[in-house]
Amino acid sequence: MDRFDAMAMFVRVVERRSFSAAAADRSVSRSAATAAVKQLEAGLGVPLLRRTTRQVVPTQEGLRFYERCVPILAEIEAAEHAATGRLAGTLRVDVAGSLARTILLPALPRFLADNPGLAVQLGEGERFVDMVREGIDCVVRAGELADSGLIARKVGEIAEVTCASPAYLARHGTPRILDDLCGHEMIAFVSSRTGLAMPLEFADKGRTVKVALAARLLVSGADTAAVAALRGFGLVQAPRLRFAEDLRSGALVEVLPSFAPPPTPISVVYPATRQLPPRVRAFIDWLVATLVPALAS
Repeated sequence: MDRFDAMAMFVRVVERRSFSAAAADRSVSRSAATAAVKQLEAGLGVPLLRRTTRQVVPTQEGLRFYERCVPILAEIEAAEHAATGRLAGTLRVDVAGSLARTILLPALPRFLADNPGLAVQLGEGERFVDMVREGIDCVVRAGELADSGLIARKVGEIAEVTCASPAYLARHGTPRILDDLCGHEMIAFVSSRTGLAMPLEFADKGRTVKVALAARLLVSGADTAAVAALRGFGLVQAPRLRFAEDLRSGALVEVLPSFAPPPTPISVVYPATRQLPPRVRAFIDWLVATLVPALAS
């Protein structure tokens, strides 16, 4: 590896805390990743990383070197883009819920056709991710975001719905007002951030009412919650977009439409501590341009 490739490898090792994960991200062998960092250490005359049985962490010298390498590498990528007009590399993106399937994937072929040097590694889930540690460039997230040192660009809101299967409603009755929820069960969604079941939320006279019902099934994935709702496990809340076809077909029935959950904000999130490479900036701009009109409609 040349010096800049070695610096890029070192940066990825620091962020991933693992030679194996960093090597996989850069499509090289673990031995090549190790050799690149040793080459840097030999040239600088100081140890950059401290290896333990569980992870790899930077030394004080390594941390200072990392902080200088990040903007240098971003500037090199920016210079290459300015000279050639081309973007290259792999974008690692994580998207919540059904947004990937319903909005992003239909629009993605045009972005890739316009940028033949780019590839997208797309993860889909609702769990909390450590973006720097996991090597993720940006995420699309639903809900209010905690102050985590990340930059969040709100791109819109998505309508939520409360629904259940006809079989469940035949057993438990259809609630008409919030007081009718007594005796009902919900499919509880467990937050990856807190580890706790999230209550149902309803809008009532300008305020949000949270209702925690009995739950005999707790899930951590939106797809599992959707299947459970179809099988009659209880009331569920999710973006209307996810259940649009099931509501049209009658497989699910909307309940308490006069107390619909508050809309959920959708944001594009990326690290604040890293200078964004041109490929990441371009993808974020595309995400915003794609999501804003889709969510508005």
